[in-house]
Amino acid sequence: MSIALVPTPAAVEPVAGRAGGQRRHRPGERVQAAVPRAPRFMFYSHDGIGLGHVRRNLAVARALTHADASASVLVATSIDEVHDLGLGPNVDVLRLPGLRKIGKDGYAATRLPMELGAMIALRSELLTSAVRGFRPAVLLSDRHPLGIGGELEGALEALRAQGGRAILGLRDIIDEPVATRAEFRERGMAGALSAYYDEVFVYGQAAILDPRLVYGLGGGEARSMTFCGYVVAPTAPTHRIAGGHRPIVLATTGGGEDGGRILEAFIAASAGAPWRAIAVAGPQAATRERDRLEGLAQAAGVEFLTFVPSLGSLLGSVDALVSMGGYNTLAEALTSGTPIVCVPRTRPRLEQAIRAHAFAARGLLEVIDPDDLSAERMREAVERALLRSRDQVGRDVRRVLEFDGARRAADRLLALARIAGPVAAYPALP
Repeated sequence: MSIALVPTPAAVEPVAGRAGGQRRHRPGERVQAAVPRAPRFMFYSHDGIGLGHVRRNLAVARALTHADASASVLVATSIDEVHDLGLGPNVDVLRLPGLRKIGKDGYAATRLPMELGAMIALRSELLTSAVRGFRPAVLLSDRHPLGIGGELEGALEALRAQGGRAILGLRDIIDEPVATRAEFRERGMAGALSAYYDEVFVYGQAAILDPRLVYGLGGGEARSMTFCGYVVAPTAPTHRIAGGHRPIVLATTGGGEDGGRILEAFIAASAGAPWRAIAVAGPQAATRERDRLEGLAQAAGVEFLTFVPSLGSLLGSVDALVSMGGYNTLAEALTSGTPIVCVPRTRPRLEQAIRAHAFAARGLLEVIDPDDLSAERMREAVERALLRSRDQVGRDVRRVLEFDGARRAADRLLALARIAGPVAAYPALP
């Protein structure tokens, strides 16, 4: 495969200024909220499956430090590939021991031979210590208000004691309504929001799905709800695919844990097809499955890659994309005007299927239901997608969707940091 690396200027990190001196407050004196010169933020994602949670956090972190060059963000995640996904200036990582998802609600340690309870306790200690040491003005949690097994609760307690603010970020669609409402009740969503959170960010649009109506979320649990629009990470053209006489079709299944059937159908559909086919297995695909798919690709004349760090930067040089229905993949492809064939995941949640069909109903992409997946159906869908131009897709997308979510979230986070409590009084730099 001819992917050329295009050098881009290295980001220059700003030099932090010296914090001002601190005076002692007299007993009983009211402490005014400090205005941070260099506000600090901590972003959390549980990361049981896929890359979506941390990718959203990284996109918001980059927008935040772009809006305020003095701001810094500590991203708590267990994703191995976090550095490959791109860290902006003043962004660093608190690496948590890994968890992997088992079924709909189960988790287990990824590598360490530890029981789940012990692993949760370990991660909880790390998160709480990070809040006490880093002293963020605002903590942003993606998806889970208390984290897996309540691992974030100690950090939220420490944050509140220090005068910080907490925000819950939710992707546009969680699951089908009955299951989501039941999950929210079982996990005590209303109580968690009421006890710890100042606001909810919805990374989507009410016109696509309004969680207040569909999931019953909002009636006083949080002080306010902000619809940010879709969060899309900016992608510099660090990679490109050298063109040719045939259209290029790229197939990716995100992290790759459960995308084998889709790539297999794509490879079979691409054998002898009039397009140039490229399949990307994903960094989390099992070794045996990756080797099997690579063998099929070689036999079919399909180019095969394990992982491309800046996959979004390739979208400008392909003529169609085959993917699952993950939030980040669809948002990145649609914002670039790329024609899409989507085969959404339907287990353990219907989230991807709901999103894919909502977008398909607005004429934004092609959908193949997983139960109907075959090489023939795949080939027909790709042929239809290749009939659409990038300009046509872009016009349809701009008519329906908003992609300014990262900037809107960053602006709101900075506003909240300005009214946060004494956490802003950091020790002076040496």
